[in-house]
Amino acid sequence: MSSLISEDDLQHEAELVWLEDITRLDYVRQSLDRLPTRTGKPAYHRDGRMVGYATLTAGAKASRASGTFRRRVFWLLPHDRDAEPKGLYAGSAPAEAVDPKTLAPRTKGRKTERSEGGPPSSAMRELGITLPL
Repeated sequence: MSSLISEDDLQHEAELVWLEDITRLDYVRQSLDRLPTRTGKPAYHRDGRMVGYATLTAGAKASRASGTFRRRVFWLLPHDRDAEPKGLYAGSAPAEAVDPKTLAPRTKGRKTERSEGGPPSSAMRELGITLPL
């Protein structure tokens, strides 16, 4: 698992597969995992739950050393904001968290006011975007 994801790491992404409705989530955690296949739902070995994963194109090459592929996995822990709105991340987000609405294949995603639990920016207000309370 790696929390530092570069655009080069994502160049062979074909699709992001969501296992949950991400429109209800302020943020998801993302990591770059070493997995045995380019496609298909990976096994999940963390606390919490997997909410999505990336699939890779046929051009993605396996690591020479391990024979694995680097693919993004999106997940949440039991104490994340969706489960505990007034908990640890009520007004912030973990380091590896990004707003799921900013994610796409070959795009890292980013934190937003919404994902950080803060008030909406003036741009969000102008667009009529409101934060879930």
